[in-house]
Amino acid sequence: MLECPPINPGSRVRVTQQVPTPDGAWTTAVEGTVQRFRQATTGSWFAHSKDDRFWLDRLEMKLDDGEVTILNLDQYSRIETV
Repeated sequence: MLECPPINPGSRVRVTQQVPTPDGAWTTAVEGTVQRFRQATTGSWFAHSKDDRFWLDRLEMKLDDGEVTILNLDQYSRIETV
């Protein structure tokens, strides 16, 4: 599981994610309230890991405008409490 500060439902966090590109990195940040933090499987049938599924760290957040979003976290994700 991803190393990060303790994340509990109701906590306010800012998540910054980067996607490496040949010219540098594409960076985006989102801020909101934690709904749930868990590991969940994908529908990937070829992963050949636990239960033949690929497991991802997922953070479900509610944004200030009421939108609910699910972020797939990886080594380029940074989480900070706000």
